[in-house]
Amino acid sequence: MSEEWNWHPNLPLPHSSVFEWPLRPIAIFRSLAKSWFELSMTLVTLGTAIFSANYLQPALEGCSTFEFGWIAQIYLRNFALITIIAGGLHLYLHTYKLQGNRRKYIAQEFAKKKKMFTLSNQVWDNMFWSLASGVTIWTAYEVLYFWAFSNGYLPQLNFSQHPILGVALFLLTPFWLSFHFYWSHRLLHWGPLYKPVHSLHHRNIATGPWSGFSMHPIEHVLYLSSCLIHLVVPSNPILMLFHMQMQVLNPLASHSGFEELLAHDKKQMALGNFYHQLHHRFFECNYGGQDIPWDKWFGSFHDGTAESTEQMRKRLSRK
Repeated sequence: MSEEWNWHPNLPLPHSSVFEWPLRPIAIFRSLAKSWFELSMTLVTLGTAIFSANYLQPALEGCSTFEFGWIAQIYLRNFALITIIAGGLHLYLHTYKLQGNRRKYIAQEFAKKKKMFTLSNQVWDNMFWSLASGVTIWTAYEVLYFWAFSNGYLPQLNFSQHPILGVALFLLTPFWLSFHFYWSHRLLHWGPLYKPVHSLHHRNIATGPWSGFSMHPIEHVLYLSSCLIHLVVPSNPILMLFHMQMQVLNPLASHSGFEELLAHDKKQMALGNFYHQLHHRFFECNYGGQDIPWDKWFGSFHDGTAESTEQMRKRLSRK
């Protein structure tokens, strides 16, 4: 198995040991602390959401009617966020190769002059679908939310009045995203949806930052639909921005093709996710994330070993 990779973590991959019965509160707390208080994409996304809400967000009173100005402001903000983060990671890791191939899963370069990709180029293909489809649908969801919120059509959360609930909803957001992603992702691997829709994302075997949000428009609609929970759960603009930016920005890092961001040979931040890289390599496994063992519970876990590949093939042959 190891010869298929330029680098991989120790195998077999462990499944999540935190969320097993009986629950271990100390282990869960340590896992949450690592996610929220070490430099991570969760912490970066929280920062971008707070900055967006304070400096890049149209005034709510102006969002009560659909007007070009505030809609364009949201669109340009989203376009800039994905361009800066995906573009920055791409330049650092793949264009200038500032950490070489250290912690890179697959050594091969991105495909060029391949007709399977839009514009015959993998990177241009990923950029086109991320920006043309992804940013547009991402913006549409946010526009509808802010319009409905400003008109009082949604249950609203005031942090100063309900601080404990507010903190709890921030902490629970990643778990809701994990649940939604697992089941929507499994749906996308259903035959009638896979070939016309999800196969566009799976063009990427060797993934890069622009691959994370490169999807068919139907997949963008389904993937981002997790935000519809704000129709029934009390919310506010910062929580909504955090929710949406986690969905969009985290995959840019997790698909970067590298396990870690290095500077001077020292880890600066966790990036990629070998667990999901295995999904791009073998397709019918590891549909969810590693933090919550959905795949272990529902029989689709791949631990990176040849034995796990054989078990997966047997499982598929029985279908």
